[in-house]
Amino acid sequence: MNIALWVAQALLAGMYGMAGGMKTFQPDGVRKNPQMTWAHDKQDGYIRFVGVSELLGALGMILPILTGILPWLTPLAAVGLSIIQLLAIFMVHLPKKEYQVIPVNIVLLALSIFVAYGRFALS
Repeated sequence: MNIALWVAQALLAGMYGMAGGMKTFQPDGVRKNPQMTWAHDKQDGYIRFVGVSELLGALGMILPILTGILPWLTPLAAVGLSIIQLLAIFMVHLPKKEYQVIPVNIVLLALSIFVAYGRFALS
């Protein structure tokens, strides 16, 4: 179980680290990206807020449990990433009828729920 959790955490950290970095440091590029239609009408501050939230979640997936410093932050980071995905699905993609991206959101949501449950259960 521990190996599966580490794999899920690494996947989540990689995905959210890349996406969060792009949103944090290149909000204009995100807005112009044809695959990120949700950002076309958003301000830089909003895009950066989402990006910083994703970056913090990515760090929270790895650092606390790896260093042994406050390891209970890892499942909380997973809960936070789950909330991000739920908000993305129900507040952004469904209202805009962007059904093609929802499967990715569901996979990320499932992985983060798995990590949150697994890390809470193992501690």
